[in-house]
Amino acid sequence: MTTTTTHPGQTVLSRRGRWTVLAVCCLSMFLVGLDTTIVNVGLPAIGQGLDADTRGLEWIMDAYTLVLAALLISAGALADRFGRRRVFQCGLVVFGVASLLCALAPSAGALVAARAVQGVGASMLSPVALAIVVNAMPDPRERAQAIGVWASVFGLSMAAGPVTGGALLAVLDWRALFWANAPVIAVALLLSAVFVPESRAPRPRRLDLPGQLLLTLVLAVVVGVLIEGPRVGWTSPAALAGYAAAVLATAGFVRVEARRSEPLMDLRLFTRPVFSGAVAGAVAVFVALGMTLLLNTLYLQHTRGWTPLAAGVATLPLAVGATVCAPWSGRMVGRTGPRRPLLLAGAFVTAGGLLLVRLAPDTGVVLLLASYLLIGIGFGFANAPITNTAVNGLPPDRAGVAGAITSTARQLGSAVGIALAGALVTGAGPTELAPASRPGWILVAVCGVVLLLVAQASRPKER
Repeated sequence: MTTTTTHPGQTVLSRRGRWTVLAVCCLSMFLVGLDTTIVNVGLPAIGQGLDADTRGLEWIMDAYTLVLAALLISAGALADRFGRRRVFQCGLVVFGVASLLCALAPSAGALVAARAVQGVGASMLSPVALAIVVNAMPDPRERAQAIGVWASVFGLSMAAGPVTGGALLAVLDWRALFWANAPVIAVALLLSAVFVPESRAPRPRRLDLPGQLLLTLVLAVVVGVLIEGPRVGWTSPAALAGYAAAVLATAGFVRVEARRSEPLMDLRLFTRPVFSGAVAGAVAVFVALGMTLLLNTLYLQHTRGWTPLAAGVATLPLAVGATVCAPWSGRMVGRTGPRRPLLLAGAFVTAGGLLLVRLAPDTGVVLLLASYLLIGIGFGFANAPITNTAVNGLPPDRAGVAGAITSTARQLGSAVGIALAGALVTGAGPTELAPASRPGWILVAVCGVVLLLVAQASRPKER
């Protein structure tokens, strides 16, 4: 592959080369997104196999997303400094080793620990893949189209996770959910070595270890309180201590970041309505997705008695909606800006959540599938404008950090959505689960309203 290097942070590629790089990065992003949700449909089987209750299953899910969210920004900064391809390949290796540890886990605690290591590897893939794509696509219009494709693949992977997991569980046990990563990782490593050029930021930032530690503490305490709250009691001394720790850690993070010349997260960016709106939108859409997938799994398998495969297939409308609408959204962003696709995203997510606010044990299958389709369409329309706005909100030489911030918001939203969904249905029996989950569907609709507000904030960017 012939390339011409113009400066240390950018390599000029042919059109074919640029889209080949996009394809390689999309392969890795498919793996990260798939692993975020493929475990959902296997949770009942994992619970039976490892004797884990609902709280333990939540930790199995959120150990991955929590570590991923906490380390994304530092991983992006490391990639900008030491080389994006190098960090990307290191992430693939760590992710692969952790997947094998997950498949061999003898207990729920061991699986939680292995999932956390998986999150470390994934943190070196998500923002770095986006940074590689942005670096390879200097033209704004082509970049918007590429981000649309990237968002489509990422959305497809998250939405297709339950279907893939259900198919594997139909013929194998839950450990196959992790063995399946090995061939994908091997192919991604080979293709990245051949086709992806190395790139760095011309002036990379120094690592912010105090900020990293405080951010990790904030996320861990917030998600931990949401997961453990139903068990210890929301007004118990342990819960009150958790609230206080979250407030103090957040205040400490803000104070430390405000005083550093090169902070982990430049808080001044959040004074820009468009950028802060994009981050809020990323959190909202992934709260809605995380809650939808977990409530769907528990409701269909525990209340309706469906098999894992049937429960996974039920999410196909969500996957189809996300896959079809994400590239369409990317083209819309390139032509008219982010506002129109964000309005569509908010409207569809709100409608999908409202359809299930009266969920019952015998709710019609057509209504369920219609809700999943609407939420999937909204998810597909949301990702490209959110990603594009966040990337364009930072200087081009900090593409790794730009991708990391929006990816952090996504994973935080996913972790919070899973924790809230679990908190709603903890202790609920098969007949009680449907009414217990109704506030969750109201929250999904509220997330859609947040996207509508983000669309209004993006109005100045529309041409």
